[in-house]
Amino acid sequence: MELRSKKIVEREDIYWERFGLWHAMGLTKEEFDAPLIGVANCWNEALPGSYHLRELSQRVKDGIRSAGGTPFEFNTIAICDGVAQGHVGMKYVLPSREVIAASVELMVEANQFDAVVAIATCDKIVPAMLMALARMNIPSIVLTGGYMLPGSYKGELVLASTITKKYGEVLSGRMSREEYVKLAYSACPTCGACPGIWTANTMCVMTEALGMSLTGNSTTPAIGSRISEMAYKAGRTIMKLLENGVKPSDIMSRDAFENAIMTLMAVGGSTNAVLHLPAIAHELGIDLSLEIFDEFSRRIPTICGMAPTTDRYSMKDLDEAGGLPAVWKEIEGELNLDAITVSGKTIGEIIKEAHGVYGGVIRRRSEPFYREGGIAILRGNLAPDGAVVKASAVSENMLVHEGEAKVFDSEEDAMEAVMKGRIEEGDVIVIRYEGPKGGPGMREMYDILQVLDGMGLSSSVALVTDGRFSGSNRGGAIGHVSPEAAEGGPIALVRDGDLIKIDIPKRLLHVEISEEEMEERRREWRPVEKDVRGFLRIYAKNVSSASRGAIMDG
Repeated sequence: MELRSKKIVEREDIYWERFGLWHAMGLTKEEFDAPLIGVANCWNEALPGSYHLRELSQRVKDGIRSAGGTPFEFNTIAICDGVAQGHVGMKYVLPSREVIAASVELMVEANQFDAVVAIATCDKIVPAMLMALARMNIPSIVLTGGYMLPGSYKGELVLASTITKKYGEVLSGRMSREEYVKLAYSACPTCGACPGIWTANTMCVMTEALGMSLTGNSTTPAIGSRISEMAYKAGRTIMKLLENGVKPSDIMSRDAFENAIMTLMAVGGSTNAVLHLPAIAHELGIDLSLEIFDEFSRRIPTICGMAPTTDRYSMKDLDEAGGLPAVWKEIEGELNLDAITVSGKTIGEIIKEAHGVYGGVIRRRSEPFYREGGIAILRGNLAPDGAVVKASAVSENMLVHEGEAKVFDSEEDAMEAVMKGRIEEGDVIVIRYEGPKGGPGMREMYDILQVLDGMGLSSSVALVTDGRFSGSNRGGAIGHVSPEAAEGGPIALVRDGDLIKIDIPKRLLHVEISEEEMEERRREWRPVEKDVRGFLRIYAKNVSSASRGAIMDG
């Protein structure tokens, strides 16, 4: 096999200078002459999904060394969406995806490593790693860090999202503050990805469905011997991929992306995947339009019931029921079975070895939790370029809804209205200027939905925004409205009292305004100006629409 790390040192002086610098760290000539493997880690002390990754990286490096490679570990940033929720910090979370991808690319390409193992667990970090690996297109594998064990309070499943949701019960007097604090202490018992099928676990599942992680990785807990063994195997596997010259473009084919989207629908995954999968595919020259998501949503029912689809199940239950192979077995006739994975096996071969337990967290296709896929794409005069809703987390009575708009130009203004009791049953809350450009940063409207849920309003109040949502949110929450308000999209023209119609089965998002009235308002419209500095200014100038994955491309 040709190693690019050796090609660049064919000139003797470059060879010895590079060796001399690394010899300062104790590197031997034998290690220097071996294949050089980058280990991209995102360990830090500010994120429970990354806090345990330092130990896992050691096991990855053990695996690399045992197979004849020399590992070089380096770190990149990683932000916890939950810690950034509900304040200005959330503006920086989606933009961090681009920074992480670029930082991995810069480090790997500067050092000309021969292959890469990427270690990540959470929302933006996993897709960022995949974007970088696709962009560089050298032999690569992802180790996802595993799920957090679910919490329990008074015998009931509690998760991180439960903390915010239950605050609505505190506000309405249904829970004491003392009980609320006790619940918060119980919600997150271990490190790892928050254990619902929220964005972190959704993207870990997408990684396995794309074929970029080992079978079972996405449903392995973050603590214990299994994840340690998985890390070691990832280190050994990267050496096989390098030896055989297998690149991300060989694995992440269009067939693989279709498999990932079908898996997304079956598990009821996060709407954020509709941003991330197109962004990853873009790096490989593959166009994933919103239409393909809706096409598979019509074909693939939601057969998994992890939170927020239900309150009964977590990733631990999916793990114990057979993991992704058990899910794939139920939709086998739809999948592209010849798609290969980093294990060397095809999806079809993996399914043949699957053993599932059905009737609990995984249901038979004939008896789904929701008759269509977990995510639906809406269009209409309010969202000509599309909008996204997690249909499997919408109550039956809210699938079709009509209500008067209450319009806010920021999440904070809308939250204040909720807290002061100005939102009534039947209302449609419109939050705008929260898109990729307008925020900037496309914040998640997480807190407001959780509080509405806790106040008992999620089954009677809808929310429409050019921002996005946490994978843990439920209710009539429609996001990614495109074009966004900052670009003069129709959402910028909505006024208090306008009648908004939502019809999820018919994929419709419509505001009852005539074309003439819309044009009159457009002539009067002036964009909201925001004083933005630093990276957010760069991001706002270069980011694309949410309908294209909110990518920075030129």
